[in-house]
Amino acid sequence: MNILFKNIKSLAGIRSADVKLLKGNELNELPAIDDAWLHVQDGNIAAYGGMKGVDFNLFKVEGAIDVDCTGRIILPCFCDSHTHLVFADWRQEEFVYKIQGLSYEEIAARGGGILNSAKKLNATSEEVLMEKALQRIEEIKNQGTGAVEIKSGYGLCYEGELKMLRVIKKLKNISPIPIKASFLGAHAIPLEYKERRSDYIKMLTDELMPKIAEENLADYCDVFCEKGFFTSDETDLILQAGWKYGLKPKIHANQLAISGGVQAGIRNNAISVDHLENVGDEEIEALKNSYTIPTLLPSAAFFLRMQYPPARKMIEAGLPVTLATDYNPGSSPSGRMSFVISLACIQMKMTPEEAINAATLNGARAMELENVLGSITVGKKANIILTKPINSISNIAYNFGNDVIEKVFVS
Repeated sequence: MNILFKNIKSLAGIRSADVKLLKGNELNELPAIDDAWLHVQDGNIAAYGGMKGVDFNLFKVEGAIDVDCTGRIILPCFCDSHTHLVFADWRQEEFVYKIQGLSYEEIAARGGGILNSAKKLNATSEEVLMEKALQRIEEIKNQGTGAVEIKSGYGLCYEGELKMLRVIKKLKNISPIPIKASFLGAHAIPLEYKERRSDYIKMLTDELMPKIAEENLADYCDVFCEKGFFTSDETDLILQAGWKYGLKPKIHANQLAISGGVQAGIRNNAISVDHLENVGDEEIEALKNSYTIPTLLPSAAFFLRMQYPPARKMIEAGLPVTLATDYNPGSSPSGRMSFVISLACIQMKMTPEEAINAATLNGARAMELENVLGSITVGKKANIILTKPINSISNIAYNFGNDVIEKVFVS
């Protein structure tokens, strides 16, 4: 790919290579060049600058493409660090339960929720899972996502979890965008283990993890540390076992209540703790003194009609707030990052600049991809968004019902 983008209204998200993560007030800064050009060579960002006084003959090579970007903005692709997009089918029937007033826990008690997805997944072939997941990846790519993390956790048995992770590994090889994989066997306790919790955890740590390591099936180990799911002590046990097999920790924490998940993530050196709808001063203070990234999933709060994470308080405390979709069939059936950005602004009072930074560079860092994605930086992969003609970068959040993306380029 050799492309010269000219007459860019604004080239946004420009960073030097040493900027890896944005914290607190840094999130509100989105460096940009107006009336700009961008040169992409061999799939990487080669150079950029202002239009005035540039001799573009220097960039002419056989097969090169010129793109006129008049009135349009270019920014780095979104990096979605929390999804469950490998699943067998949707759960629209539970949508009605939610409308009728049933809680997340009540739906789970009826055999719905995660256990419902597990039942469907275990009855579905790898080939069908692959086909459906590829369609979803193409969908999110066209909506601006240039890298994604995918979790297992709908198998909830030895063969089911391996099936999911093998599908994700195959997806890594054919996906148009980079993928990171998380082992989330500790997503829920299967019914057959309801009275034998320790046996299920032992199966995860002593049987599944060695096989996952042997086949190189996952990058991370995740746990749903919530009341009714896994305790903080169980989370410690699982994550410590994960470290032994090269699986770095991530955690679903504090979605339903303050669960101790944030502290469990920090003491296990987790890359991120995700959800955080329920966070107090103690959790924020603990995160301030750690390297663990708080990742917020506002579309899950939107869909479940839950309180939103206190993003403003976290940013003012100097935390590196990150945004992701939680794309899954039960609590966030959408992978559209631009809607997440809109929710972050409308419901969590983040500025458009904060939200875009949280969805790009910080999202890349939450997948350990900050050296190759997340900003307009010479040498990084040219996974970029070209908007339609818009007034400003704020339109991405403001026009929540319209698609302001014209084209997505990935390499």
